[in-house]
Amino acid sequence: MSAVVGTFLCPPGFAGPSGLRALAREGSALAEAARYLRRSTFGTGAAAPPGPDPDLLAPVVLVPGFLAGDGSLALMSRHLRGQGHRTYRSAIHANIGCSQRASLALERRVEEVAERRGRRVALVGHSLGGMMARGLAGRRPDLVREIVTLGSPILAPGAAHPLLLFDLKVLAGLHRAGLGALMGRDCTSGDCARASWEQTRVPLRRDVAFTSVFSRRDGIVDWRSCLDPAATQVEVTTSHVGMAFDPAVLDVVTRTLQSAGPDRRGRVSRPARWPAAPRASAGRPRAASR
Repeated sequence: MSAVVGTFLCPPGFAGPSGLRALAREGSALAEAARYLRRSTFGTGAAAPPGPDPDLLAPVVLVPGFLAGDGSLALMSRHLRGQGHRTYRSAIHANIGCSQRASLALERRVEEVAERRGRRVALVGHSLGGMMARGLAGRRPDLVREIVTLGSPILAPGAAHPLLLFDLKVLAGLHRAGLGALMGRDCTSGDCARASWEQTRVPLRRDVAFTSVFSRRDGIVDWRSCLDPAATQVEVTTSHVGMAFDPAVLDVVTRTLQSAGPDRRGRVSRPARWPAAPRASAGRPRAASR
């Protein structure tokens, strides 16, 4: 494992996929994209069961994975809007920045959506985006009612394919060269990395639902690292990349979000100002898309 990743991010018992065979499994993303296109064009595949009144569903904020931006979840957003959900972008153009700064920016975005809709938010996060969602749900249950993580290696984020670790090393090198907005060594092996990871281990409040979707065919992260014991675990046969658009995953996400029904806490009154976000430690009928 590359020294750019702290050893605490890969506890004993975990090991990331490696070699061309693992990357070849990611090639199935093309077939998964084709299945999405076939369903969206011809309406094939199982339809989601009727859900609750759209006005009672939680607004959904979609959080992209490492190296990706909001556009990577555009197909998922389109699908969820078709099922009556209001979806919102995370405002992450490329998830390659400092983990703590990105987490605080996401928190401000979720505050904005929660205040606009007058209710707690559901977060759907792909890979690193799911880890950010898990951390936010732990520290701000007043904002988050549910999280769904897709291939998110919460237990061992360092157990990843060497190609991904190489990308981290490149970002760290660019950070040292003066591009300070990018992820640096502190974000992958220092205090920033440790703080971000520890936030994902904060116990969730009982009224915050958590579903973790994983695949044994994942060619990017160790699928076992997605098995957070706090989550309801759902297995799919999908590539890591394909979790953003494979119809089988979209069905899981839809059923999960709709099975919760109306928030038992009901609508929340809009305060003059939501509680201030904690600062990062010194040392994570028609639906609208925003």
